[in-house]
Amino acid sequence: MSTKVDLACVYSALILVDDDVAVTGEKIQTVLKAANVDVDSYWPGLFAKALEGVNVKEMLANVGSGVGAAPAAAPVGAAAPAAAEAAPAKEEKKKEEPEEESDDDMGFGLFD
Repeated sequence: MSTKVDLACVYSALILVDDDVAVTGEKIQTVLKAANVDVDSYWPGLFAKALEGVNVKEMLANVGSGVGAAPAAAPVGAAAPAAAEAAPAKEEKKKEEPEEESDDDMGFGLFD
């Protein structure tokens, strides 16, 4: 039952955000009543509190940006120096690892 309640509250909040209406517990409850969805009285308040101070439109626009991506507000060249510094360290790590012996070195080659 709670997954239906969760979805109903999420969809209600998304409707409010799409209409540029502030997301509050009362407004979520109003949307739920209009849709004939019965939820416990504390659910809309919980969702409103969770979204307090969150720019939902920006969050949805950056869904596919990934973990290592630079924020949208950052200058384009800001991420480049960090990436340039990380690349040599990665190469050094690879050089330190011992090379694995192939089957040919041990006399077990495919065409021996």
